[in-house]
Amino acid sequence: MPGIVITGHGGFASGLLQAVEQVVGEQPACIAVDFPVHMGTAELKVALSAALQAVEQADGVVFLTDMLGGSPFRSACELADAHGNCEVLTGVNMQLAAEMMLEREGLSLIEFRDMALACGKRGLSSLWHERRKVKCANAEADGI
Repeated sequence: MPGIVITGHGGFASGLLQAVEQVVGEQPACIAVDFPVHMGTAELKVALSAALQAVEQADGVVFLTDMLGGSPFRSACELADAHGNCEVLTGVNMQLAAEMMLEREGLSLIEFRDMALACGKRGLSSLWHERRKVKCANAEADGI
């Protein structure tokens, strides 16, 4: 089971972890590292390094970040490159985080990464698309 470090701008990380744990329960080997406006990138990197050490597992560590190219993402990438046995995912949402917390037992880093990317894509939808799915399913059930 990979360890998880959630990071992002402002209170994104702690807010996401709190919301996920409300839905799926407390998570072992999982920590949130926020990047508030008053924190510099050097401080962020120190906090992420400490978090990495705190949740490190034999299966490795996954960094879940808020946005591609942001300081949390870049800092996580630097740590992952230096440490090894890490993956960095970006564009994380509640659907992905909650589902992957429940699925991470027994997954390798590669399996976690690939499953998380599919989950994140599947979790992004719209009301129109969801209603369309229901209409199609109902039509199939009616033999149309």
